[in-house]
Amino acid sequence: MIEYHCHILPGIDDGAKDAETSLAMIEMMKEQGIERIAATPHFYAHREKSVADFMKKRQAAFDKIRDKAAVSDIRLGAEVSIEHGISELPDIEKLAIEGTRMILLELPYRAYAKWMSEEIYNIGAEYKLKVILAHVHRYLEYYSKAELEEILSSNSVMQINNEAFSGWKEKRLAKKVIASGKEFVFGSDAHNLGERRPNWDMLKKRVKSEDIALSDGVFEKYTE
Repeated sequence: MIEYHCHILPGIDDGAKDAETSLAMIEMMKEQGIERIAATPHFYAHREKSVADFMKKRQAAFDKIRDKAAVSDIRLGAEVSIEHGISELPDIEKLAIEGTRMILLELPYRAYAKWMSEEIYNIGAEYKLKVILAHVHRYLEYYSKAELEEILSSNSVMQINNEAFSGWKEKRLAKKVIASGKEFVFGSDAHNLGERRPNWDMLKKRVKSEDIALSDGVFEKYTE
């Protein structure tokens, strides 16, 4: 099983606060069946000096846990916030998940605007990357039905948080994505050991094993 979206790296964002928490989260993921992890700390272009500076901080955080982690296959990536001009940011393509052509993008939590779709398209087309849209079910309260349909119709992989299957509205959208035949992947979006802990045990109870297998299969499809 593959974890596509989580915040396990210690002290780099609002995820794991320290190495001890990070290692415990990874251990929990292993116990729940995870064998490969995409570590995706938040990247906000307006907060960072550069992509290179962010990557140095990310590597330093990873170095604190890499030799002790219960899961050995950890690929570094980022959850990149979509901002005006993000597609023109130097080295943005380097934030793709290691060893793949996939990059995880997060839409803003505000009213939809056409430029958001343009940035998504530009990143995919300019750098020949496969965009993964983070937790698409979270935008139900921000976008109209038509706007959400436009997002869902994009040539992107739809990332679904495991917790979507615990609420009826989000569950309905998640099931719609799966039934549509579009590419999708699951992720815990885990941040800690409390309310936002790894929850693959819950997903396995509520989703068909063949759907989890489809999620896992996406990784190899876009491996470099």
